[in-house]
Amino acid sequence: METSAEPENQDPKEQGAQDAVVRIAGRIADVPADDWDACARGESTSKKPSNPFVSHAFLRALEESGSAARETGWLPQHLLFEDDGGRLLGCMPCYLKGHSQGEYVFDHGWAEAYMRAGGDYYPKLQAAVPFSPVPGPRLLVRSGAARLERQALLLQAGRTLTNKLGVSSLHITFMSLDEWQLAGELGYLQRVDQQFHWHNDGYGSFDDFLCALASRKRKAIKRERRCALGDEIEIEWLTGSELTEAHWDAFFVFYLDTGARKWGRPYLTREAFSLLGESMADQLLLVMAKRGDEYIAGALNVIGADTLYGRYWGAVETQEFLHFEVCYYQAIDYAIAHGLARVEAGAQGGHKLARGYVPAQTYSAHYIADPQLRSAVAHYLERERRAVSEENALLKAETPYRRDGS
Repeated sequence: METSAEPENQDPKEQGAQDAVVRIAGRIADVPADDWDACARGESTSKKPSNPFVSHAFLRALEESGSAARETGWLPQHLLFEDDGGRLLGCMPCYLKGHSQGEYVFDHGWAEAYMRAGGDYYPKLQAAVPFSPVPGPRLLVRSGAARLERQALLLQAGRTLTNKLGVSSLHITFMSLDEWQLAGELGYLQRVDQQFHWHNDGYGSFDDFLCALASRKRKAIKRERRCALGDEIEIEWLTGSELTEAHWDAFFVFYLDTGARKWGRPYLTREAFSLLGESMADQLLLVMAKRGDEYIAGALNVIGADTLYGRYWGAVETQEFLHFEVCYYQAIDYAIAHGLARVEAGAQGGHKLARGYVPAQTYSAHYIADPQLRSAVAHYLERERRAVSEENALLKAETPYRRDGS
């Protein structure tokens, strides 16, 4: 990716809350982990960020493995602001990009239209967790009374950086609802999309969950589970010290197969999985399917404070319904067993609806520098928001949960 600026050397400065100085970090490794995670925790009193994807360990694994790097079109440009004593008050994971891959909030149509009109859509700025369509905080600030003021400063700094670098736009994707509302108040364009999440209604077992479903859906899920685990297939849950390099070797083969079919080129390197295993093994759950001594499929999940996040899946042979079992039903089993409130199984996938996952809105905010492109996109987003809202209402009426005691 080429740009006339050398952004990793930029040091744009803005004065704001508490005389804060805003600057750019070209590597997350240049930011002390404790400081970053203090911002990522926000108002939480836990030792780790409740959303693991914005933790220093997760983002550093992506960068140091070469997965999110200049060479792959994800040049780190993390926004930081500090008080006049150098104490980190807030940060936003941010990347300079020369494409729109690995984002899951699609702007290819905007890019094509702008380039047809003679504009340069790339490079652009992306405030996101690379390759991870996981809702969560993006405006990371330490707890305290000035929280909204600090978040607003990050939003303003993002807009300023966009203009200073002369790039087309800044896209903050899969942000929290309150951040999205604040961004809208500050002039960012607002976008919504949908995912499907499973909610734990205090179930004591998977059978308790099935009892909440209509009879026909209960029977269908039971049949799928029987078929998936036929032919002497067994399931293993692996986490923490149970995870070994041999497990990552096996899983990476599955990941490569899925990546090659879905994206053309897998996003994560093999080293990324080892680094994640080294730095946050207790927050990883590998669900592996095996026949005898041979692993044939697997799914990687990330464990948050109250949520299990399904991330990657793959298999080396075809077994009917095995994908649903390993990715969805095992995730529900784990969440129930460990008292987690929710399972988020990734982007898209209307097929999740019949399996107890219900529609949930996701949010992104966009600053577009060119007034004409900004106006066109704003009109498009008005129509899109209505369409997503109407679709969500229709889908919620089609959930498999009982309505009449059946």
